[in-house]
Amino acid sequence: MEYAKRELVPGIKNIMEFEVKKEHLADFLSSGDVSVLSTPSMILFMEHTARLCVEEILNEGYTTVGTRVDVRHLAPAPLGAIIRVEAELITIEGRKLVFKVSAHWKNKLIGEGLHERYVVNKKHFLEKLQKEIKEK
Repeated sequence: MEYAKRELVPGIKNIMEFEVKKEHLADFLSSGDVSVLSTPSMILFMEHTARLCVEEILNEGYTTVGTRVDVRHLAPAPLGAIIRVEAELITIEGRKLVFKVSAHWKNKLIGEGLHERYVVNKKHFLEKLQKEIKEK
């Protein structure tokens, strides 16, 4: 793998904790009208945890970008809650990485699903974007 310091293998895990702040609430983001953890914020926590799961294994100049999210938001969490998010790399198909993700408040599962990311060369990725911007 040209993009990694060592082989990426299924089973690599990362666990992180996040505090639910005002900017994470559904009514603040207009994704709902109650003051609970918003689904977009839960997904953000999941994506961040998955990204950092493999970031240190990637060679300099490489990162991952999110391309798909398939999660269920199962239960609410209030302002101030500490959310534990787990990401586990379960599939590697070339540059495509698939993670099993879950979010927990206290001992309760509040969200779970799959998250897909692709390994990209940052410089090439941004050069391609700039070229597309100039073409339009």
